[in-house]
Amino acid sequence: MIELGRLSCQLAVVRRACKGLPLGQIYLVRHGQASFGAADYDQLSAHGVEQSRLLGQWLAACKVGVGEVVTGSLKRHRQTAAACLAAMPGTPAADAWRAEPGFDEYDHIEVLARHAPQLTDPIAAKDALGSETDVKKSFQKIFAQAMARWMGGQHDGDYRESWPAFRARCVGAAKRIVETAGAPTVIVFTSGGPIAAICQELLGIPNERAAMVNFSLANSSVTRLLFSGRDGRISLSYLNNFAHLEQTGQVESVTYR
Repeated sequence: MIELGRLSCQLAVVRRACKGLPLGQIYLVRHGQASFGAADYDQLSAHGVEQSRLLGQWLAACKVGVGEVVTGSLKRHRQTAAACLAAMPGTPAADAWRAEPGFDEYDHIEVLARHAPQLTDPIAAKDALGSETDVKKSFQKIFAQAMARWMGGQHDGDYRESWPAFRARCVGAAKRIVETAGAPTVIVFTSGGPIAAICQELLGIPNERAAMVNFSLANSSVTRLLFSGRDGRISLSYLNNFAHLEQTGQVESVTYR
């Protein structure tokens, strides 16, 4: 279903290009690996910094000329941007980056608390799952259940931000980028949730599929959108590209949490 949606979006882009409409591109970058199980999750691990640096090298080798830089307001967004852009000569300096809170991640602590409150404290969660063979896999299973509750629509009043409200926020942020873009190429440093929400809107996929997209996004992966500067339409070019990690030849380079 996702592949058919991608093809439809790409054909739409080709048709607009043939009509001579100007196209721009937005690179949505998921942050590098954060600090799972630490007191401060919103902090890149050393591996996350390296993932971000490798992305910058890859984009530079692809000769991607970044004209504008946008980040969410989280620390891991800006840290990813710093490590990535340091490897890309000629990119805007940090004082020229634009902060857009619309690209911030959903409150994963609240989402988890409504389903499994005993796991909301990161240290306590690590201790509680310490007996599991694969702590991250066990946590992911529980978190997927928490996400299903949040996205299901039956408990919207339990959350400060429902899934429909979150999706509208993220899609609105993407539309503002298109409306205000001052350069043909914009790079946005964000999180997996906003990328999945935007892709859900573009592809018309159900919540269950959007959740699968969210969980499949690799740290420091890049998703490219194309947009028409005249009619404001946005299309998906590619999703969850992490070739910069695969080219290392090391399986452990690719992480999802």
